[in-house]
Amino acid sequence: MGSIRPIRTYHFLPYKYGLELLLDIGHIETLKHYVLDSTLHQVSFYEIIFIQEGSGTFTLDENKMSIAPRAIIFISPGQVRRWEIEEKVKGYTLFFDKDFLHLFFSDELFLYRLQYFHQYLHPAEMHIAERSFGKCLALLQEIEQEFEQIQNDSNHLIRSILYQLLIVLNRYYADVYDVQRDTYIQPDFYRFRSLLEKRFLQDQTVETYSKMLNVSPGYLNKICRQFSGSSAKQMIHNKLISEIKKELRQNKSAKEICYQFGFSDPSNFNRFFKKFTQVTPHLYRKKI
Repeated sequence: MGSIRPIRTYHFLPYKYGLELLLDIGHIETLKHYVLDSTLHQVSFYEIIFIQEGSGTFTLDENKMSIAPRAIIFISPGQVRRWEIEEKVKGYTLFFDKDFLHLFFSDELFLYRLQYFHQYLHPAEMHIAERSFGKCLALLQEIEQEFEQIQNDSNHLIRSILYQLLIVLNRYYADVYDVQRDTYIQPDFYRFRSLLEKRFLQDQTVETYSKMLNVSPGYLNKICRQFSGSSAKQMIHNKLISEIKKELRQNKSAKEICYQFGFSDPSNFNRFFKKFTQVTPHLYRKKI
């Protein structure tokens, strides 16, 4: 079997406009070598895509979604994606580094409170009504106008508009998928989401996370089921499987991935992967 080509990774360019600005906006139709890249690629930052026109499919990790008017797609750092265009796509893409918000807001959990990022249970996209989509476009156009006349205080104004847009999108997402809208209750759940993203390689048991959060394993499972529909253990396993699949799509051997993820030997790794996917790592990679 031929070697697997490594997936291209796009990184943020903070000094594109001269001063450091950890957010950017663009028109999809003008970014053909980035947004409309038909090869597998990933980004190291957060991105939200707003489709005004066009058709086709957009694959994010293993999830295929329809490209259609008023579709909004949410991409978290490290997710692998691919465009397959049928009719010309028009719309906006908004991308930003987490520090764009973290440096100025005291809430380090803010991006984990948003239901649509780091999502493993519900879709990472939604289709909304024309009026709601229009409200999003109006905010995007405000950001775009500020980019046309960048000033020393532009980052503050853009950050305030982004903050408003993210909250509005969270409300729409909660209504579409009937999930918790108020993300400022039960902060332990969002702390767990944050810890899981950062520590899944080192810590893979409910007991370890419950100790870090200073709560009981039973309580952690309870709030995870309440806010995600899955137990804490299922959330850990979903994260592991998602990341293992990503590594299998890169040019890494199953043995290398096995030890990277802390499995004692390849046979345990194979059993774990097959339990959740019904195929071995080797067959999964062959299927790709």
